[in-house]
Amino acid sequence: MMTTRYKQSILFFLLFLWSATASLAQELPVAKPEAVGLSSERLQRLTNVFQAYADDKKMAGSVILIARHGKVAYFNAFGKKDIESGAAMQNDAIFRIASQSKALVSTAIMMLQEEGKLLIADPVSKYIPEFKETTVAEPKEGGGYNVVKAKRAITIRDLLTHTAGIGYGSGVAADKWKEAGIQGWYFADRDEPIAATIARLAALPMDAHPGEKYVYGYNTDILGVVVEKASGKPLDEFLTTRIFTPLGMKDTYFYLPENKTARLATVYSAFADKPMERAPDAGTMVSQGAYVKGPRKSFSGGAGLLSTATDYAKFLQMFLNGGVANGKRILSRKTVELMTVSHTAKINFRAGEGFGLGFSVCQDLGERGTPGSVGEYGWGGAYGSTYWVDPKEDLVVVYFKQLIPTNGLDDQAKLRALIYQAIAD
Repeated sequence: MMTTRYKQSILFFLLFLWSATASLAQELPVAKPEAVGLSSERLQRLTNVFQAYADDKKMAGSVILIARHGKVAYFNAFGKKDIESGAAMQNDAIFRIASQSKALVSTAIMMLQEEGKLLIADPVSKYIPEFKETTVAEPKEGGGYNVVKAKRAITIRDLLTHTAGIGYGSGVAADKWKEAGIQGWYFADRDEPIAATIARLAALPMDAHPGEKYVYGYNTDILGVVVEKASGKPLDEFLTTRIFTPLGMKDTYFYLPENKTARLATVYSAFADKPMERAPDAGTMVSQGAYVKGPRKSFSGGAGLLSTATDYAKFLQMFLNGGVANGKRILSRKTVELMTVSHTAKINFRAGEGFGLGFSVCQDLGERGTPGSVGEYGWGGAYGSTYWVDPKEDLVVVYFKQLIPTNGLDDQAKLRALIYQAIAD
């Protein structure tokens, strides 16, 4: 007859086994390039070029992950995580992903629509009353501007597509935004919740009337506050419990835990006609930022997250799988379809591209003029990172580096060209 202690040991072992199995199940499988229709020989060209960027000190280092048919076929780190200490870049390095945060918060909004807690057609003021009556700064002939009432209410969909007319505080009424202390995309050092900042932002003159222009700015930071209001949870808690944990994104945070700080890649800057230099510890957007030390209060849905290439690839693979990962449905297939088509047909965005609900979307390959596929969607971040998903090629690409500004580096264009030339099937 089993003793109580023996039964407890068996139970503990089974729980451990289940936990280990669940953890393994959350990792993307690995395959040789040829097994998923990629050429190892041609991928070597990619390796050579990105190693040269590091060797030639055009950037400190980078990480590239390529997954095809749901399997990681290329995963390489180049150069240094930190030049001064000599620490090599590793595949599990943690990066400031800046605007790559936007896709995650846009996903949270769509999850809440699926739960009936909001509609993307809703006015933002339903969740943030300060947006009930917004204003717009209209330029005057000869200089200056007039502040007028917005022609209509800003909707959640306007925010998702960056057509709300809200910039980063450097537009027509930049003086008002500067006076309010709300300019630039960086929020990590703010000693107040994001909702407090956004409430003040609502009173400032916007750059355009809702629905009339594509204006890139604080839209997704506002969406983060909508998530908090509609869900009743802080943004970090909602994202962790509803997206990060189910997807096995174990290294994605707004502020880094102390035990993971050694993995954070260092930020460098490449200014015109100057050698690359280490960014200062704090003080400006072009710095190491308050992601380790600081108030840890401002959860910036537009540009505040840190992550790894593996974590972000898991998130993108969920989209490629039609909203499912690890046997868990995060989004419905129809929601994924809605998010990944253009919603900006009547608004000028980019040649050959439109903007969906959180991503740019390729509509005309020839007009865009770079390798890829119609229906491909993606975006990037201020530190030089980028990602895209190509459903036609069943392809996920994640590219991380920490270089701001980049001084016109051609790495992203070469990344795209070198990946597509390696498709061999």
